[in-house]
Formats: sequence, structure tokens, C-alpha cells
Amino acid sequence: MVAVVNSHAILSGDLDDEIRLSVLDPSENASEKMTAAKALDELISRTLIEQQMRQEGDRAAAPTAAEVDARLAEIRRDLPACAGRNCASDDGWGAFLAEHALTPARVARYIRSQIEILRFIELRFRQGIRVAPGDVETYYHNTLLPQYAAGAQIPALEQVAPRIEEVLLERQVSALFDDWLKNLRRQGEIEVLDPALETMGAPGGSGEGSE
Repeated sequence: MVAVVNSHAILSGDLDDEIRLSVLDPSENASEKMTAAKALDELISRTLIEQQMRQEGDRAAAPTAAEVDARLAEIRRDLPACAGRNCASDDGWGAFLAEHALTPARVARYIRSQIEILRFIELRFRQGIRVAPGDVETYYHNTLLPQYAAGAQIPALEQVAPRIEEVLLERQVSALFDDWLKNLRRQGEIEVLDPALETMGAPGGSGEGSE
């Protein structure tokens, strides 16, 4: 056990799992390796959000199997780490998952959780927020394309625009969401048990369990 969040234990195995799953979420910092400290910080945040969702009786509809499958298809088609690996094929995808010690069932659970959390955040913070077409093009050229290796097949802007818009919407929401999450952290009982991970346990870089 490496941390406790409002009586919920986070285990060292959870950190390993989070690090493996990070390959599915490319971002502008994709070149930075997911560390155990960063994984713990994200797990603490996700735990707090999920606890709040249960407390509030999350009103968002649970994702259907078709929605999970559609998101998985996007990942297999567009993920830069999959470029040149033919992840769209079952053999290529299976090899990619095996390389990262992941299983189809674990990936599906992760995607489902992502969709559920995103819907909760949208319901709370996203109303009225819009993304300009120019911002989508800028992200495509400046952030997404540099992630592909030379010679790799690059998806057209039209193909990935919906996913880019989703990323940018999430970024706009983050200003409101971050304040809310920091408040949850201040109010919650968070104890980081591993001193090596403590600096990432709370906003501002100090573990709340050590205060």
C-alpha cells in the first residue's frame, strides 16, 4: 500500500498499472516518461473524482459497449505509439498490448472509466465552452504531428479533428476543474505512505499526509 485516499487504499500494483496504461494517452508531454510519482498523483485525483461521483449520484449515463468499442477503435487507428504496428488488425493490436503488459479487458475498463469521468466533468464544467477551428489545426500541426516517427502514416486532420477538439475542450475545462479538485484534496484525508512519492501527493508539491 502506497497511499490512502479517504479510506481507499492505493497499492503499488495500481501504480504499475497506471504507468502501463499511460501509453494509451498521448499528450504534448508524450516524450516524458510516466513516473511512479506522477502515476500516484493521477490515481489520487481519479480516486477523489470517483468518490465524488458516487457521493453526488452521478447523473451522466454510463457508456455503452458500443461507445467503448468506438473509442477503442479510435485509439487503435490514431495512437502515435501504434504507428507502423498495424494496431487496427487483431494481431497487431494483440502484439502491442502484450508489449505493454496490457489485456483487452483491462483496456476496456480503463476506457469506460475515462468516459464516465469525462461525462461527469462535462456535466459540471463544460457547458458553454467552445473550441475554435483554428485551435484544432494548431494542435494538429504543433502537437500531434511531431509525435509520429519519420515515414509513419499520419492521419488527416479531418480524421482526428473530433479527438483533438475533445482534448482542447478538456484543457479549457481544466481551469475550472483544477480549482474544484484542489478543494477536494484540501478537504479529503490523503496519506502518502511511501516517502519517495510524497512530493506528488498534494497540490503545491507536498504530501497531505505529512502535514
